[in-house]
Amino acid sequence: MTMQQIVNQLNKWAYEYYVLDNPSVADTQYDALYDQLLLLEKQTGTVLPDSPTKRVGGDPLKNFVQHRHLKRLFSLDKAQSFNELADWVNKVNKELGEVEFSIELKYDGLTISVTYQDGKLVRAATRGNGIVGEDVTAQAQTIRSVPLTIPFKGLVELQGEGIMRLSVLDKYNAEHPNDKLKNARNAAAGAIRNLDPKVTASRNLDVVFHSYGLSEGLDVGSQSQLVEFFKNCGMRTSYVFAVVRTFEQIREVIQQIANDRSKYDFLIDGVVIKVNDFSLREDLGYTDKFPKWAVAYKFDAEQVVTTLNDVEWQVGRTGKLTPVGILSAVELCGATIQRATLNNYGDITRKRLKKGCLVFVRRSNDVIPEILGAADDNGEIIEKPAVCPKCGADLQEVGAHLYCVNANHCRPQIVARISHYCSKNACDIDGISDKTVELLVDKLNVNSVADLYTLTEEQLLTLDGVKGKKAYNIVKAVADSKAVNLPQFIFALGLDNVGAVTAKDLAARFNSVEGLSRATFEQLTAIDGVGDVVAEGILQYFREEQNVAIISRLRELGIDPRYKNKQMQGVFSGKKVVLTGSLSNYTRGQAGKIIEEQGGELSSTVSKTVNLVIAGEAAGSKLDKARALGIEIIDEQQFEDLIKLTK
Repeated sequence: MTMQQIVNQLNKWAYEYYVLDNPSVADTQYDALYDQLLLLEKQTGTVLPDSPTKRVGGDPLKNFVQHRHLKRLFSLDKAQSFNELADWVNKVNKELGEVEFSIELKYDGLTISVTYQDGKLVRAATRGNGIVGEDVTAQAQTIRSVPLTIPFKGLVELQGEGIMRLSVLDKYNAEHPNDKLKNARNAAAGAIRNLDPKVTASRNLDVVFHSYGLSEGLDVGSQSQLVEFFKNCGMRTSYVFAVVRTFEQIREVIQQIANDRSKYDFLIDGVVIKVNDFSLREDLGYTDKFPKWAVAYKFDAEQVVTTLNDVEWQVGRTGKLTPVGILSAVELCGATIQRATLNNYGDITRKRLKKGCLVFVRRSNDVIPEILGAADDNGEIIEKPAVCPKCGADLQEVGAHLYCVNANHCRPQIVARISHYCSKNACDIDGISDKTVELLVDKLNVNSVADLYTLTEEQLLTLDGVKGKKAYNIVKAVADSKAVNLPQFIFALGLDNVGAVTAKDLAARFNSVEGLSRATFEQLTAIDGVGDVVAEGILQYFREEQNVAIISRLRELGIDPRYKNKQMQGVFSGKKVVLTGSLSNYTRGQAGKIIEEQGGELSSTVSKTVNLVIAGEAAGSKLDKARALGIEIIDEQQFEDLIKLTK
């Protein structure tokens, strides 16, 4: 046999074993031929592009290289119930008439995108933010269900889910008793995002292919045809694949999957439903985040029962008390859960929770541990705090929440306020971490954000872990923060429920903190995104003497930013601009900064007050609305042409 014939035979056997789960030869026969190939490669110095010897993994990488996907990878919108799913189906049918839907499993792993050029694997990358991911080509080459070559000429980008089978996980843990992997999802993600490809190879991962991005010459017109293309390329596809027409048929398939879920040798967290016909997908288009032609039906989060041992009360920067349930350790969705956040005391009473009782716990959206309620009526009643658990001061009840009124001397409040003030989206004071803030409060008596501006290098050098260079950098970063812009400064003040976007809107409307302090309820609620609760929180902030005193002290230190109105300068002056879709040469943040620097005002929604929409690739409903309203629309090239006029 020639070397190519040996490679072809080994790859055929590997396909039968790893993709079809139907091996035709014994492992000893495969190993004997594999050893023959190794000897030939050593003698000739030649390794063919699709040789299985490439699967073992090369030398460790120094770092991950960023890779820009040929086409953006979108997330999927979610349906949490059959009613929501029925609404989506009805909406699609209303737009297109009765259509076919494809149904596939939603595997629980790590999304990976692989690129083939003229049949050869040339790139693999993680999803990342959908536009830019991490280059994991060396890692993907070790995964046997990712072909090194495919029978396709041209350029094509294919997507799948990297997974570790449960049986493979069990075998791995049995062979590595001192280095057990906790769950299949993390094991797959950790293997693909590992700088040592040999680690990836050791975990025997799979990739289940389901989508494609950019392609040149890929002649498929439906999900059904795409699945056949994957199979012809020797790729693994969804264990369940169905094409149906009605919602009732969709429900029937999902219910069968739910019944069989526990029998699968892999993790799934739902089902993906797509419009089968690709041309009809184009008619539906995209929103900013999701394709309109697909939806993920999410199964209920996994639930367990454990003991609620106690409730601790955390105090935030506004003085709000938040109860945290302390649980007996329990495994849930592959993670060890010992704490779960509760909303307020009313949440505790409503769920009939007691110290020592059994409780139902789930991971909300498989992320945040949530106590659903009591599983029995045993235990000790949980009392509502009468005083602040951290400083012993009186509490004030506002609506459903309890607040510590000792803002000036309650340590957790002080630490949280200063940490927030120094954070990236606020004053962005580099070098002051949460741990550093605690040292400043405990060792140097820093009790407010204004105290930061009186710190000296000599004082900082007395703190553990702070050396000469770091002390200098902190003092410089604090001094530089005096030039903070008004939107960031308003956010840094820590007004309740005011995020970075709302802070920007408040700055544009009131031009200064002083102007904001005089705002009325009616003026505040007239701003898009500012409702009654946010407005009342802002008014309450300026009623409190300690807040007014801090702002006054900061003003004396030279920190009194004004809104820089740029409407009279730049190519976007006087225009309210909306960005939609993805741009090839700019992130959303970079493009937004250019627009603002050239006098424009960014808006997140399309309305009659918007003057211009910049539409990138896969622009969705905002583009449709702009067209309906007759708003001027330009593409990325026109955007760049406008920018060039200013250079």
